[in-house]
Formats: sequence, structure tokens, C-alpha cells
Amino acid sequence: MDKDSLKPLLEAIIFASEPPVSIERIMGVLEGERRDEVKATLKEMVEEFSNSTRGIFLEEVAGGYQFRTRPDFSLWIKKLLKMGPHKLSKPSMESLAMIAYKQPITRMEIEELRGVDSGGVLKTLMDRGLIKVIGRKEVPGRPAVYGTTKEFLEVFDLKDLSCLPTLKEIVIPEEEEIAGEITEDNSEGRDSIPTQGRGDDSAGDSDSQREDSDRTGDKG
Repeated sequence: MDKDSLKPLLEAIIFASEPPVSIERIMGVLEGERRDEVKATLKEMVEEFSNSTRGIFLEEVAGGYQFRTRPDFSLWIKKLLKMGPHKLSKPSMESLAMIAYKQPITRMEIEELRGVDSGGVLKTLMDRGLIKVIGRKEVPGRPAVYGTTKEFLEVFDLKDLSCLPTLKEIVIPEEEEIAGEITEDNSEGRDSIPTQGRGDDSAGDSDSQREDSDRTGDKG
């Protein structure tokens, strides 16, 4: 298939998929096409959309390709979808950062670092689809170990975990609300975090809540 025919086909495939589409999945659809040619075409498409004045752009994120709306138009998209802001609390953000940088990590290791019970925040993060149980540690009791999901990569606009900022690059906000603010949809492009309408974190972060150790919460 020539490039002029391949581009609109790739656009249709990516547009039709809600999560990012991996190159493996694309190749499974485009039987008989050469992988290097498809990748080169996708790269060219990313550049074309980036340099255009369209309201959407094509981005490689979370191990795949996805069309996203430009952050400049987030106000209008919110009005269209009638979205309201949701927040991750400071404890949730702290725990998510620990998991992102130290995965695989157990609940006990997280609690040793934070100094408080973390059952509630782990449940919240799993409900949001940002973390999941990725296995069990080979020690007495075989505790569950946690890691981030593909949805985490998509939400934070990361191609893969190697794209996480270094600790020196991280700026810690002074106010908890700034640190925790997220939105429900990817309508803000790079700045958006889907919460899937599961409500506020205040209940999920209660220190009295505990998770089921056998729950995987695998959405990634």
C-alpha cells in the first residue's frame, strides 16, 4: 500500500480506538504491510499534525498512538462534556510517585516511606486505573507488589517509564490542591487525567480503609 493510501487508513484506525493503539496492534490489522514503512508513516503523521493548526494532534503515548485535543481548547471541550474538576489528594500523589519511581513495590514498603497506613490511597489509585498488582514478592507471606498501568502513562503523557522526569526536574507545588488537581478526560491533551467518574478521593484516602490483598485492579 502506498503512503497516500496508508495515512488515512492509519488515521481511521487510531481515531476508532479509545486507548492508544500500539504498533503491534496496528500491524495485526494491516496484514502484509511492512513494519518499518508503517512506523515511518506514523512518524510523519505525528509531525504533520504537530505543525498544523488543527484542534487535535497525534501523539505517541503509553506505548501507542492516540489523537488528542489541544490544551488551548480545553475550556470549550469541558463545556461540551459538562465536566467538573476532580482531585487526587496529596497522600495519593505521594504514593503514586513512590510506586512510579520504585516499582515493583509492596504496600509495606510504601508505608515505611510515608510513615502512615496506605490502604485507602492504594485502593483509590487502583480504582482510578493508575496502578495495579503486578505480582508477589518472594518473601514470607508473599505480599503483593504494585506498579503503574498503561493508563498512568497515558494520563501523564509518557511514552514509557524511561520518560519519567528525574527527581531534580520535579517541582513540588506549595499547595496541596495544586499538587492534586486532575481532570476527568483527555480533552486537555497533555494536561489531562481521566478519573472515570469514580468520585472524590476523600473517602478513598481514609486511613481506616484497607484493600483486598488479592485484588489486582488490572486495567492497563
